Amino acid sequence: MAQKPATLKDVAAFANVSRATAARALNSYGYVGDETAQRVQEAAEKLGYRGNRLAQALRNGQLPIIGCILGDIQNPFFARIAHDIEALARRSRYNLIIGSSEEQLEQEVSLLASLQSLSIRGFIVAPTSDENNIHLKRLIEENVPLVLIDRVVQGIDCDSVVVDNEGGARKAIEYLIAMGHRRIGLLQDDTRIFTSRARLSGYQSALVAAGINPDDRMISVSQSTVEHAIDATIRLFSQKSPPTALFTVDSLMTQGALLAFRSMGISIPHDVSLIGFDDFNLATFTDPQITVVAQPVSEIGLAAARLLFERLSGHSRQTRQIRFETKLLVRGSVSRRQDV
Repeated sequence: MAQKPATLKDVAAFANVSRATAARALNSYGYVGDETAQRVQEAAEKLGYRGNRLAQALRNGQLPIIGCILGDIQNPFFARIAHDIEALARRSRYNLIIGSSEEQLEQEVSLLASLQSLSIRGFIVAPTSDENNIHLKRLIEENVPLVLIDRVVQGIDCDSVVVDNEGGARKAIEYLIAMGHRRIGLLQDDTRIFTSRARLSGYQSALVAAGINPDDRMISVSQSTVEHAIDATIRLFSQKSPPTALFTVDSLMTQGALLAFRSMGISIPHDVSLIGFDDFNLATFTDPQITVVAQPVSEIGLAAARLLFERLSGHSRQTRQIRFETKLLVRGSVSRRQDV
């Protein structure tokens, strides 16, 4: 039979000390006499006890671990980013701990505090809010390497990787207007989130530039899940004068809108035109294929990881802000509106 790994209790018994004393000696906290500490260390070595080494290395920041706190990692966008960061971390001989804030500030703060207690070397964070950011400022003050991804925070001087969210949304709305649409709906999430606010700004500025007054009745707010997006779409298109076109701010909302249209018997693009922000796998498997504002998602996570590793290696001094452009991929989900 395989021998069970030695426990702290085994080490304490072998060294003839209490478990509390053994823990203090092995994890370098509190006071333990030199002779006792040496006896405990020798006992741990003889028994092959490993827990103390891991705990001490974590506490001293000696393990090559980085932390990554993203939004909802069920979102394909964040899932791809997490995958790419982990792949580059592995090639750089780092391990990655991933947390999902689920777009809740309290959860983001809690996750960051938990990871900080492990003396993680550096962090990549998609912040849920740019107003409540004391926890991020504290990282900068403590000289902990930090890269913001997908979103930026005012007053935080650190590396960041984002896309031109406002410009991407503007492209989508300008295209819909050029196709004759004036009642253009928007399915968006909480404007507390930087990306949502920027995409709302792009939507509004394109309308105003075309002489169209933004109408709150054309906007439906939803959590970024397929289920919530279905309900929000049904509410929006149950109006007496519904939109003739819809712009959704992420791929989960696009999928929710598609399901809602199917349940309501609304045909794309004959009854309504659709553009989504973020490309996704099913976008080219639907009939018609979905027109999207595509982000270079394959570059975003890698760029953030490179910035962090440059910072960790000491090669980077001035903060860097990387902003990628978006691309409107025109497919078959937008039709020309004749009865303007």
